[in-house]
Amino acid sequence: MPGENEKFYLVREDFLPDGMKKTIEAKKLLERKKVDSIHEATKTVGLSRSVFYKYRDAVFPFQHMVKEQMLTLFFHLEDQTGALSHLLSMVASAGCNILTIHQTIPIQGKANVTLSLNTSGMTKEIDDLIHQLKQVSYVNQVEILSSGVS
Repeated sequence: MPGENEKFYLVREDFLPDGMKKTIEAKKLLERKKVDSIHEATKTVGLSRSVFYKYRDAVFPFQHMVKEQMLTLFFHLEDQTGALSHLLSMVASAGCNILTIHQTIPIQGKANVTLSLNTSGMTKEIDDLIHQLKQVSYVNQVEILSSGVS
């Protein structure tokens, strides 16, 4: 892991060079024991071992950097019967423990909801959950407000 004086940046995946993306893929294969060696992992994702070694200690999926397993999400929802209940059900079914809920009064058919979550029991990747939530018809916006220690 990085030293104390190193800076971190949160970068959207489509801005990462292919070598970094493939390094993350190779690391996932190794962590999940889908391959037996670094050689096999790099070959599977189409990456040279030298590029893998260059990036392996420098790139991490977002969820690996969340130290306290805390996440705050913001939602902009359409005011529909059962919308909040369904949203909470989706988050809970992903293994998140809902710590706090804040909902504004709907104005012009829209409401803002902020959820603070403990993600230590998550059964899926954070980015997969966010993608799933964005697909819901009444969800107009999903943003990560904070992660780690609040």
